[in-house]
Amino acid sequence: MVKRYLLYASNRYALPVLRPLQSVIRSRGDAAFWFATGSAASRLLPDEQRIKTASAVMDIAPAAVFVAGNVVPDFFPGIKVQVFHGFNARKRPDDRGHFRIRGFFDLYCTQGPDTTVPFRELAERLGHFRVTETGWTKMDPLFQGSPAPPKKKKRPLILYTSTFTPELSAAYHLEKTLAELSASGEYDWAVTFHPKMAPAIVNAYRSLENDYLTFIETDDVIPLLREADVMISDTSSIAYEFLLQHRPVITFRTRMPAAHFINVTEPESLSAAICRALDPEPKLIRAIRDCSDQIHPYRDGKSSERVLDAATAFIETGMTSLKPKPRNLLRRLKIRRTLRYFRW
Repeated sequence: MVKRYLLYASNRYALPVLRPLQSVIRSRGDAAFWFATGSAASRLLPDEQRIKTASAVMDIAPAAVFVAGNVVPDFFPGIKVQVFHGFNARKRPDDRGHFRIRGFFDLYCTQGPDTTVPFRELAERLGHFRVTETGWTKMDPLFQGSPAPPKKKKRPLILYTSTFTPELSAAYHLEKTLAELSASGEYDWAVTFHPKMAPAIVNAYRSLENDYLTFIETDDVIPLLREADVMISDTSSIAYEFLLQHRPVITFRTRMPAAHFINVTEPESLSAAICRALDPEPKLIRAIRDCSDQIHPYRDGKSSERVLDAATAFIETGMTSLKPKPRNLLRRLKIRRTLRYFRW
């Protein structure tokens, strides 16, 4: 019997997280449906089946709903599985950030020991959800297939990324520096930003394009991660995605400086940091490897398989041992109002 699963995406950055899971679902002969809203809805591919109404979700009765976001309609059928939309970049205090428990999920599929341990402590204390460490679905394509032979490059490629939050974003501070460094022709540059980046910032960096700098808007950053030699970022999840390749990341005024990053606090320090990143000392590489093992030790490209297996095991076990979830009535009513669904 074909099993039905729902992929819930309210932002476009959820798409590359959920698509590897879709591939595994299909490979097992089961069906994947999308409930996509906001910026995600218009970016679905022609072969991705969208469910447009809450009533239609009720009709297909999914066995599980996989979510790369913070909330999900509690009344949708099936267990609710949190697969996360990013690594723990420590942008906010734990109780308001990555480890905030909103009371919507039955199963948390964590990325590695760095997040598994805190979530299991929360699960033991609260009692209304379970935790299984699976790795992160978004990283599957990074580790799948044989590595392509290195491209012959005239110059090293620097990948420049930035989060959209103004107080955390490097983009508000490095425009002039990037213009000067790219004009020198010493390196090639690829620039890509978080989908929620302010349009004025996007336009400013797009105007910097020259023979050595390309601005790229994409939902799939994996090819860029693979090709780049060094990343420049800030307090952003994508810095950890790049780090998994055991390549150096330069951060600009990151909220959490650490041994696995080359952190700079002034724009004029960026050039020297690039030179260091292109010839990293063994101590830095060891720190990068240690960090990678903590945040995401899985390098087999099979995290989506583990997520689906974890959901299946949860369904078979049932929720009998779990406590009731917090009522959270205002948030739940708000979701119903947004989806215009008031059947009980």
